Amino acid sequence: MTGKQTEEALNRLRMLLIISEFRLLEKMFHLFVFCSLCFWHLVVFADSDAAKSVSVTEGGSVSLESGVTEIQTNDLITWTFGHPETRIARISKEDGIFSTSDGDAVGFRDRLQLDHQTGSLTITNTRTTDSGLYTVNIKGTKLTTYRFRVTVYARLPVPVISSSEPLIVLTSAAAAVSLLLLAAVGIFCIYKRHRKTDQEGKSFLLLTRL
Repeated sequence: MTGKQTEEALNRLRMLLIISEFRLLEKMFHLFVFCSLCFWHLVVFADSDAAKSVSVTEGGSVSLESGVTEIQTNDLITWTFGHPETRIARISKEDGIFSTSDGDAVGFRDRLQLDHQTGSLTITNTRTTDSGLYTVNIKGTKLTTYRFRVTVYARLPVPVISSSEPLIVLTSAAAAVSLLLLAAVGIFCIYKRHRKTDQEGKSFLLLTRL
């Protein structure tokens, strides 16, 4: 076999290896994208249009953040509950109003607290009937709305509900991270293998020319 034929054979072999490794890399890339989407799905991104889920055990307290760092003089803040919406609290700093009396009519008497700096709402001594949709409307230089989906679990003799969801999330996140690491290791191994094959081919070609 001449040097030219040997080089052509090595080129064909190299092309077959490249094609094979490219297909494997393509599959691993798809796996990487899938794992990334799974991991991204575990992270909660709250915005003004989405309802953020909040859970609490009956008898506990839950705070709903207004998203405001400090109430401005001209801000008008209203908190509503249910569907159709019923006003349960309102704030007008300019008029000195920080009222939760509207909530008395729907079962929140003496259980609502307003933060005078941020306008956040705290529900104390929660009941299962407090479950539902809460909305805060902040009217200042612009109108901003945040929604919260609150779930109040009945108190159980053995508190097993509160720890199940975080455990599932942590387990899923760990699995996603493990798959991402596995994909990265696989890509690195393929790269090292390709480098080794290329070096061996060059060494063989050099020996055939001697």
